[in-house]
Amino acid sequence: MNDHPTTPRTPTRGPLTDADTITYASWFKALADPMRVRVLNLLAVERRPMAVGEIVDRLPIAQSTVSHHLKILADVRFVLPAAHGTSTRYQVNEGCLTCFPDAVRSIMALEEATDDAP
Repeated sequence: MNDHPTTPRTPTRGPLTDADTITYASWFKALADPMRVRVLNLLAVERRPMAVGEIVDRLPIAQSTVSHHLKILADVRFVLPAAHGTSTRYQVNEGCLTCFPDAVRSIMALEEATDDAP
């Protein structure tokens, strides 16, 4: 299994495949909760593995809620869990930095970004 949330086809201007639409919808569903976006953003800003307790200390939500959000984000591979002794640490999946924007370009039928873009 790779570190990308999934491995959709290369973005094109054509119609999306059924598999791509299911994958992309699952990504957006995972981001449909504002607190889940905050959890993902915290991990992206920190750029290091974090324990659930560290996340709880930084955000105004309970441990069980953080764990629930991390499970959803891990299910779509936006975050990667790693065992660390008796706990689990989570970090942002760096593959999302290219995979997710590519998905948006595919959905919106945009050409691949170029180096000339403003």
